[in-house]
Amino acid sequence: MLTRIVIYCFLYPISLLPLSMLYVIGKGVRFFVYNIFRYRTGVVYNNLQNSFPDKTKQELKIIEQKYYTHLTNLFVEGIKLLTLSRKSLMKRYHCTNPDLANEYFAKGKSIILMSSHYNNWEWMVLSLSLQFNFHGIGVGKPNTNKVFEKIINRARTRYGTEVVFADTVRDVVKDYDKEKKLCAYMMLCDQSPGNVEKSYITTFLNQPSAMIYGAEYFAKKYDYPVLYYVVKQKKRGYYEIEISKITDTPQKTLYGEIIENYVVCLQRDITMQPQFWLWSHKRWKHKVSLKQ
Repeated sequence: MLTRIVIYCFLYPISLLPLSMLYVIGKGVRFFVYNIFRYRTGVVYNNLQNSFPDKTKQELKIIEQKYYTHLTNLFVEGIKLLTLSRKSLMKRYHCTNPDLANEYFAKGKSIILMSSHYNNWEWMVLSLSLQFNFHGIGVGKPNTNKVFEKIINRARTRYGTEVVFADTVRDVVKDYDKEKKLCAYMMLCDQSPGNVEKSYITTFLNQPSAMIYGAEYFAKKYDYPVLYYVVKQKKRGYYEIEISKITDTPQKTLYGEIIENYVVCLQRDITMQPQFWLWSHKRWKHKVSLKQ
């Protein structure tokens, strides 16, 4: 009941405000989150220090400060997601080269879109079926608060995207492949895997890391082309999606090759503008070792 009250009586009315006003609110939120409550500042700094061992403390501190500004901007943009119109969404968030994905639609092939928690990923979920010709499917982790999950997914899927979770994704992919329904599966592959034993181990941001293997698994099983996309911020509240090809012959790749290529792309983007990645996530909570 409390969750419904907070969302419908507080967040929904606030989301009707212009984004310019929401960003002003975000500045206040940032002050309390960063300066007063120090939300996960230890996690953020430790992640930054381990990822960029060559940077000075001052350089890491600057990235940390920029990150918390970005994090609170994401917070208010997440609130705006609840009522953001289709027209405003596509004005603020669009793909610069959708033909690279749509050419596979013309060939009758579903695709895997590999990306990460970099810049605003929630608006990608919201707009996925608007960006491309495919039926968009966002693959994610379930929320522990089921009431919140139900309400937020209703908002996320109002423009046609379907949201599925790890416990149902195998059946969904299998059924849609059998039906020959052409889908674009959006997979954020940078989060900490639920099962390390089923993950792929590699070096990511100078650290041994367990990477979720699902994207490569489904690509090889169903011979789906794999594309990488990065979300770039043009200015506050405005983003562009850029797609690049990882492989259109996944069944010819070696084990881990798709993941390794993804890591190269992701590290490049994070290194260029590190403040836009989700540093407060406990990405390396599972300690792993590289295989000898």
